[in-house]
This record gives sequence, C-alpha cells and structure tokens, in this order.
Amino acid sequence: MEQVYGIPPEQAVGSSIKTKFELRDGKPVLMRLPELNFIDDKAGKPVAINQHIGRRPVMAFGNSVGDQQMLEYTQGGSGARFELLVLHDDAVREFAYGPARGLPDVKLGYFTPALEEHAKKDGWTVVSMKDDWKTVFPAAQSEITAIDILLLPDATMLKQAAVNNARLLGVFPKGFALDAAHHPHITMLQCFVRTADLDKVYAAEEKVFAAANVNAMKLEAVKLYYIPAGALGVAGIVATPTPQLSKLQADIIAAAKPFMLETGPIGAFTAGHDNPAIDVALIQYVSTFDPNASGAKFNPHVSTGTAPKAYLDQMIAEPFKPFTFSPAGAAVYQLGPFGTAAKKLKEWDLKP
Repeated sequence: MEQVYGIPPEQAVGSSIKTKFELRDGKPVLMRLPELNFIDDKAGKPVAINQHIGRRPVMAFGNSVGDQQMLEYTQGGSGARFELLVLHDDAVREFAYGPARGLPDVKLGYFTPALEEHAKKDGWTVVSMKDDWKTVFPAAQSEITAIDILLLPDATMLKQAAVNNARLLGVFPKGFALDAAHHPHITMLQCFVRTADLDKVYAAEEKVFAAANVNAMKLEAVKLYYIPAGALGVAGIVATPTPQLSKLQADIIAAAKPFMLETGPIGAFTAGHDNPAIDVALIQYVSTFDPNASGAKFNPHVSTGTAPKAYLDQMIAEPFKPFTFSPAGAAVYQLGPFGTAAKKLKEWDLKP
C-alpha cells in the first residue's frame, strides 16, 4: 500500500485475517491463522471505518455495489457531505465493467443499473472514466520532445483553413479536424530537443520574436499543396516566403541550433499514428526539416487536413484565389500525429 500509493498501512482500512498470540522458543509472536477476521465490503465498510477512526466520513468515494453502504453512511451525517461513484467505462484506456449502461457484467466489483439509479435518487455524483477523464494513466515524459516553433495566423487564414479542412474531412473522415489539438499555424522550424532544454529554447526564441515586427508582416496565400505520407497526404495552404519571413526563419533556426538533436523517437510526439509507416515518415521529416524545409527550400504553409493522395492531386490542380493575411502570434507546440501542432508549450504576445 505504502510503496504503490504512498499511504501508510495504519491509515488504510481493509479486510483482515485472524491472528493469534503465541510464545515460540520463548519469543512472543503473532501468528496468522487460516481464517478471515473481517471482510471490508458492503455493510462491513462503515463498520470498519467506525472501528478504525470512530468518526463518520464527510466524503466517500466508491466504484461498485460494495461501496453503497459506505456512501449511505457518509450521507447520513449532518452538515455538508459529498458522495461520488466512479464508473469504469473506458475499455481502451483502463477497464470497463457494469452491467450499468450496457457495460460488461464481470460479476466481481460490479456497477449495476440499480446502483446508478440509487446514486441519482440520493444526489450522489457519478463520473465516467471515458467521458470525464482527460488522462487516465499519464505517459512518462520523454527525455526528447518534438517541437514546432510557429506563427499563429489571423482570422482571415483561419477561415480559409477551416473551409479546406471541412472539405478534406468529408473525403477522409479519419483525418484530423482543426481544433485545440490541431491548431492552424505556419511552421518556422520543426526539430527534436531535449525536454530538459525547453526553457532554454523558449528564452532564445523570445529574443528573436522581440526583435522582429511580426504582426506587421503581410503574407500572400498563393496555392494549395500536400506532403505525401504513405498512401495519404497532409494538405495545406502555401504562402509566399517573403524576405522578411525568410529572415525570421533563419533567426529562429540559429537561436534553436545549440539545442537541436539529429533525431528522436515517436515518444517525443504527443502520440503516434496507427500506421507505423506514417510515424517513420514523420520522424524523418522533422529530423531533416533543417535543411530540407529551410532557407531556399522554405515553404511557409498552414496545414489543413489529410486525404488520399489521388484526391489531393485533383484538389491542388483546381484554380486557387490568392488572399492576404498576417501572423497574429507565435508559439512553441509539441508535435502530434501527422506533424500537427498538438500541445501548446509556450506562447508569446507579439503586439508592438
């Protein structure tokens, strides 16, 4: 208990085995007997709590029918009380059992429809592992992080990107939607850095952005394009690399150069893809971004979604109406599947 949860055994209440006092070779000892002393379940739970602490709880938490009486006992006290039941309904990230809400009936530690109805009647809180937990088991932090140092586009570009994203999702629903985990952006540099060096990267890039008049830039979107990724492609809206924008990229790369690594694992991203070939292509792209996507090869764009390459070939052949937009901010994101800006790590206010 203490090694796993950090809770001293004297602060835990549970079932127990009978023990017997004996003298063995003149030494007093307690011997465990092959008999149950107490079962800490159902009606036994409030009894055990009273035996150990002598007080009625003000809060109680459970996850099965075996906890009902404990919650009832807690609620029976005077003053403010809180009772909560956890519904284990996430078979992907944790476990799922019921039979409430049609979940599997595992017969042990079960959560019945009657228990859920009782909770509703008595005003207990019921939380869903699937719907209410953003993270169930946090992944161990990788020693290496895949980052995207980027510009955040203004409302004009965001609107155009959303239109194209909706079109691509209509063709390929398994692609990504532009949302908080896939934020539209103009990549200035993608690279791998040591997670321990992130603060140093932020400090170096902050000096670059502080010296550049980024908000005053006027950029022209001129065409659609895509990057192949296996049978799919990652599409985007391309902007003209103006001298001012190209210089900003060069300064960003120079500031990050002391911290950049040659490559990194898929664990450096927020998540991998279900197609290993796409993961390999993504790692290769990030590892070679500088020089393959910098300098004379810089291709500033806003990624808008994914689709089969055959469809994207048709899309980019269509006429494109150019438009003007400006950067609205700058940030560092951790990269996710398809090279998306998945998790914001740092953002700067670029107002003059």
